Amino acid sequence: MAEFIHIGQIIQAELRRQGRTVAWLAQQLNTSRMTCYRLFHSYSIDTQVLFQISWLLGRDFFTEYSIFLTHRNSM
Repeated sequence: MAEFIHIGQIIQAELRRQGRTVAWLAQQLNTSRMTCYRLFHSYSIDTQVLFQISWLLGRDFFTEYSIFLTHRNSM
């Protein structure tokens, strides 16, 4: 099941890879840094927020779920 995907950790890793700060992400999302830190600990994220983060970071985070489903269905 998709609960094995820790989307918050994936987003945090991508943010670091790009050299961006939590403060930058919070500003772009018009939220607090604390909210972003909570997001990094989340296994699930609202699809609108996930879309916004995907847009901001230029990476399709929805693909993580598609890959998981494709792999699961090929077993």
